[in-house]
Amino acid sequence: MTSDQATVDTPLGKLIGAKTAKALATHLDLHTAGDLLYHVPRRYDERGEHTDIRSLDVGEQVTVLAQVQRTAVRPMRQRRGNLLEVTVGDGSGGALTLTFFGNQVWRERDLRPGRWGLFAGKVTEFRGRRQLNGPEYVLLGDGAEGEVAASEEVEEFAGALIPVYPAAAAVPTWVIARCVRVVLDTVDPPADPVPATVRSVRHLVGLGTALREVHRPASKEALYRARRRLKWDEAFAVQLTLVRRKRQAADRPARPRPGVDGGLRDAFDARLPYQLTAGQREVGTEIATDLTTAHPMHRLLQGEVGSGKTVVALRAMLQVVDAGGQAALLAPTEVLAAQHHRGILDLLGSLGRAGELDAAEHATRVELVTGSLGAAARRRALGEVRSGAAGIVLGTHALLYEGVDFADLGLVVVDEQHRFGVEQRDALRAKADQPPHVLVMTATPIPRTVAMTVYGDLEVSTLSQLPRGRSPIASHVVPAAEKPAFLDRAWRRLREEVAAGHQAYVVCPRIGDGPAVDEEAVPADDTARRPPLAVTEVAPLLAEGPLHGLRIGVLHGRLPAEEKDAVMRSFAAGDLDVLVATTVVEVGVDVPNATVMIVLDADRFGVSQLHQLRGRVGRGSAAGLCLLVTEALEGSPARERLDAVGSTTDGFKLAELDLEQRREGDVLGATQSGRRSHLRLLSLLRDADLIRDARTEAINLVEEDSELVRHPALAASVAALVDADRAEYLEKG
Repeated sequence: MTSDQATVDTPLGKLIGAKTAKALATHLDLHTAGDLLYHVPRRYDERGEHTDIRSLDVGEQVTVLAQVQRTAVRPMRQRRGNLLEVTVGDGSGGALTLTFFGNQVWRERDLRPGRWGLFAGKVTEFRGRRQLNGPEYVLLGDGAEGEVAASEEVEEFAGALIPVYPAAAAVPTWVIARCVRVVLDTVDPPADPVPATVRSVRHLVGLGTALREVHRPASKEALYRARRRLKWDEAFAVQLTLVRRKRQAADRPARPRPGVDGGLRDAFDARLPYQLTAGQREVGTEIATDLTTAHPMHRLLQGEVGSGKTVVALRAMLQVVDAGGQAALLAPTEVLAAQHHRGILDLLGSLGRAGELDAAEHATRVELVTGSLGAAARRRALGEVRSGAAGIVLGTHALLYEGVDFADLGLVVVDEQHRFGVEQRDALRAKADQPPHVLVMTATPIPRTVAMTVYGDLEVSTLSQLPRGRSPIASHVVPAAEKPAFLDRAWRRLREEVAAGHQAYVVCPRIGDGPAVDEEAVPADDTARRPPLAVTEVAPLLAEGPLHGLRIGVLHGRLPAEEKDAVMRSFAAGDLDVLVATTVVEVGVDVPNATVMIVLDADRFGVSQLHQLRGRVGRGSAAGLCLLVTEALEGSPARERLDAVGSTTDGFKLAELDLEQRREGDVLGATQSGRRSHLRLLSLLRDADLIRDARTEAINLVEEDSELVRHPALAASVAALVDADRAEYLEKG
């Protein structure tokens, strides 16, 4: 194939050879020249600048730039032969041991003290020392005899900035760099999809220049310009997608659902035993106004745990019922759906018992639809939904099934938006004759830039004020490894709360009765991290040990639905003192008498998850206490993260910390599913200004050309960057 025929769509096998192309496809999901060009370096090392070996995590697959400090040969203990130990350093004071088993002493000739190289492998720990066992490496040579790297690889890494790529054990970074060089030299750059006027106004370099300079930067300034351009493309694609979606939603017709004076909502307000907060009133007015329009509401309601989102959503549902429609609330779990059902029935009282003897004048019916309903109960519930007698319908994904038909679905409330895929919500929306109004709720605080980028097609309302009567939550880190006595004190503290008539949660990261760690082979002398603690293992140990004599229940996702609901009912009724659970209690579980939570292996949870979990205590008049138990040592990143959670209850500060600590791509790309994502450079915290500018340009462009008909290259680029999978991920948030 000649160079003028090679494009970004050319299969790699035609450019770099079948064997290497197969390795890139198998291990890194890279298939075409374009895939490889967008596989940008994760960082750039400079000779003489350290890569901070001390910050490496055990189990991480890494590539480090380091200098050989010393070598040693010693006999192996378990079998015959010698092993070679090479100590390398990075200039920071950190050191890493490279271990070569199986009589590879000959490598000592190449790995001479003073030589610099790139070393790639999986970080393990042995007797307190970080090490790489049998690493791949390439030496950055001086032309001396015994040079390991081929001359072209030396040339590749001899520049001031050394690209280090996301790699795999079978495809180290220097192999990727060699392949990138071939592609850059043989493939014509793609046509630039960003309109020239936008490039000029926003001072963006051309796409071809950006792709070349991001891999082989001539200077730090050139690299900055290249990365800025590629970040722009990501931000622009996302914002164009969201702005177009928002415009399309606004163009759809919807049935207005105006409020009715003296109706069900007014009766509900009159019987509330407390006053709404100023925030609840303000957000309620925003939602009420949206519901009166002839276009579907698409609003995100975010608020701290306990800020009163459910009451705001219920008032919106009652407005729709007053206007002759029905409202459905979609919850992620049966536990939460059942709890919403009980909670809403309690709040409504006689207003939720239409057709019964003690029903109020404007009453409606509240139905629960879940997968575990018996046949007779299901038939009755579906009949109430179909006839319209049930104004409020609560349920899980069972609401989406065929056979669940609404008389007039006017409002869909989605609780914990991130738990649902776009198809699930679309299936529920499709049950209405016209697009219903949509209110999505989340208790995970969302930084402004995330709201603008991930929820950019929704209007955003925020509840930041806690209702009167909510008690403060004190949080403390319990360093179990350093101070075992502190853990003993934690269990005594729990018993004190129970003795005072309160209840407690103990949260574990794992259910149990299954594989706890990756079962891949590890060296015999590797001290791997122990498995996370499990509910089914911890509960009996507590019952026999520090919590002996207390009434202990177990709750996790593998229990049958009836059993889960029975356990939650027992705990809510005060028949259990302690609930040992997984994060199934993270969302929506409301037991005001629970005052203490002990989170075991707290370092195994994310920041936002810990914040959500501790919101389960302090929901009544008594103060809440959350104890974060960890074996993470002082000064480690995991411990610093827990210290931050312990130091503040400001969910928005913690959300920003959480965002800072996620790997690139986790927010905008579906990395959790293992898919490759081109949305890998954008930082929602560091690039807030760029994202804002991209949104401005997207709005201007969509106003002029909503379908991007005059910009076909841009439309194709957006479709490639934000394909169906990523669009779904954006909607999930």
